[in-house]
Amino acid sequence: MSGSMIVYEDPRRWIGAEKARDELTYDERLEVLRRVKMKHTLEKQRVLKVMDGDDHGRVLPPRELREMVEYMGPSGEPVIDVKLNNFKPKSNHPSGGFFGPKICGENFRRFLEAHPVYVNPFSSLLGGYMAYFMGHRNPHWNPDYDFPHLRVEHERYGIYPGIGATQHFCQDMTIGFKLGWGGLLKKIRHYRGVNPEASDFYDGLEHVILGIQGWILRHVEAARMLAEKEENPTLRRNLREMAEMNERLMTEPPRTFWEACQWTAWYQMAARMYNGSGSMGRIDVWLWPYYRRDAEAGILTDEEAIFHLACLFMNDTQYYQLGGPDKNGRDVTNRLSFLVLEAVHRLKAPANIGIFIHEGLDPKLLRRGVEIMLEDKMGFPKFLGGDSVIEGFTRNGYPLELARERAYSGCHWFAIPGREYTLNDCVKINFAKVFEVAFWEMMNDQEAEPSVEELWSRFVRHLRRAIDVVREGLDLHMEHMHEVFPELVLDLLCHGPIERGLDASHGGVEYYNLCLDGAAIGTVADSFAALEQRVEREKRLTWRELAEHLKRNFEDAEHIRLMLRSIPHYGQGGTRADWWAVRIAETFTRLVKEKSTPAGYNMIPGLFSWASMISMGSRVGATPNGRRAYTPISQGANPEPGFGGTPTSLAVAVASVQCGYGNTAPLQLDIDASLGRGGGIEKIEALIVGHMKMGGTMINMNVIDKEKILEAHKDPSRYPDLIVRVTGFSAYFASLSKSLRQLVVDRILAEEA
Repeated sequence: MSGSMIVYEDPRRWIGAEKARDELTYDERLEVLRRVKMKHTLEKQRVLKVMDGDDHGRVLPPRELREMVEYMGPSGEPVIDVKLNNFKPKSNHPSGGFFGPKICGENFRRFLEAHPVYVNPFSSLLGGYMAYFMGHRNPHWNPDYDFPHLRVEHERYGIYPGIGATQHFCQDMTIGFKLGWGGLLKKIRHYRGVNPEASDFYDGLEHVILGIQGWILRHVEAARMLAEKEENPTLRRNLREMAEMNERLMTEPPRTFWEACQWTAWYQMAARMYNGSGSMGRIDVWLWPYYRRDAEAGILTDEEAIFHLACLFMNDTQYYQLGGPDKNGRDVTNRLSFLVLEAVHRLKAPANIGIFIHEGLDPKLLRRGVEIMLEDKMGFPKFLGGDSVIEGFTRNGYPLELARERAYSGCHWFAIPGREYTLNDCVKINFAKVFEVAFWEMMNDQEAEPSVEELWSRFVRHLRRAIDVVREGLDLHMEHMHEVFPELVLDLLCHGPIERGLDASHGGVEYYNLCLDGAAIGTVADSFAALEQRVEREKRLTWRELAEHLKRNFEDAEHIRLMLRSIPHYGQGGTRADWWAVRIAETFTRLVKEKSTPAGYNMIPGLFSWASMISMGSRVGATPNGRRAYTPISQGANPEPGFGGTPTSLAVAVASVQCGYGNTAPLQLDIDASLGRGGGIEKIEALIVGHMKMGGTMINMNVIDKEKILEAHKDPSRYPDLIVRVTGFSAYFASLSKSLRQLVVDRILAEEA
């Protein structure tokens, strides 16, 4: 065991004495897995306090291995995390950081050697992860490549530049299934001879695989040892079978469905720990051959398959797609697609699985997804606007067959598995901040005559400059990321990096499409509409009076704030604010697409804020739509909370602002559970399909009991297992910060208004 600490879910804690020597059914084991999941969730809520992101499958390390750290989270509130105190990375830089493929790989291997062994005998899969290697990186960016010339404008325009951002593209799991860890190692050693100049890169990759193999070996040894002591026959047999299976998987590729699920678990844990990656893609495509072969051979029942899948989803909340076309347009929905839905339905834990809505979709898959969403009320599944995403991607000059291969792999994004580098969801511009810069520039210009069109002209000019700043930053990232923190784990399962000796961020893959999202479209559209109506048309305020109210954050002027707030909003349907939103989206799209980065990288626009509505808003003063200073901006492509529309008008509005090049502008829809009664399923199906036919690209939907969510907001401890879809991700409501919970509450109440 090489001195590794073992964390074991002791059956004596989970099953009574009467079951200690009885055979256990899959249902009984799954019930224990649910309880184990909740135990770890409650511990994370107690220790970490706030988790404003995906509810990862992570298990906290034992107390004696914890080092507490604090950093600023996406809500703008301090976040606590734990690191392994028995691991200290080697540095190769005066800053104390470590940069470059060789030392990154070596340090990750050492991290895995320090990582405890986790064995849950009720699960069919060995392993569990407890800490993040990426959390030991400090600084994250090599100061030798600093960019002070860009930082000023990043702050000025509310830019999240993506410089130093990791992962957010999708590997091809079939590469790993074909080669296994041993085959990947042979491939690395072969191409090391072909590309001797890339020896550091191959050293890094080799360290990663040797580290993973050693980590698996320690689990094998632990499982064998624990099997000798285990009294329950089901669990003893399971431990022995897992040990035997994983000993083979250390070097050989998976042969069965069970082995493929286990191989996937090892890979996704390594990817998550290395740099947070959770992109998995089309699970019902790459697991289908194993399921079909085993089922036809009579060695796999659907109950077994569901159980293995549930264990995989408990292991971590990765992003998966169900359904969709093959490269020839034929729907790939199969029996496994439904088993995936059933596995998460039975597990009752956060999941990130999307159903690909397209012209040829099996309608039974959509129906089953809506049924589960209404029954479980945990923001699962989400719905993907397949035809719009595919058609949009072809506008970048790619063939239809290639566009169909893109897979849903993250909060709001798609990528070609193993062949495309994207930086999805990493690069954002805050429209509200750009608007603020333009507004105060106009008001402080003694020679300018304030007007809506003058403001619009300045807004467009500053938006163009903000996008140019992003272009410069992206080129900086692409030039240096491979020598800062290369994508070693994802490189393993991509087409090209090993063959070429090049990181995926530096020419290793075939396609480069760098995504840029705009945020706060609702805030800015309503602001333009309010200025147009209250100042120019009705003349209820002069420009100078309005400016003074904004400076003072509407102090002693609540009636003015409410007057501005009460204009017809974006999202109500047929309003001037709706018109402004379309104008903003079209202009943003045109400015992004008018040229590539200076180095020639294609950019793809979208609208998405992730969970950064709070932090983005904290940088923006009061706005003419009546929003108070430093409060949250509108989420993604959605209107401001309390917009006063209906689910249908909301769906129409978000469909109207799609950028149309393969990046998404998701619709966040939060509805009360009562809608599911009396033909509710058909209504929701019609809303989903209708939105997609209008050009929609994604729907994140919550079905929640209004009273329950209010009670949970007052006292989250009363509902520790309440799950919501926050933006593109799902999480336990009690794990969120108070401010992010408030946004979810406001959103749901807005839909009920």
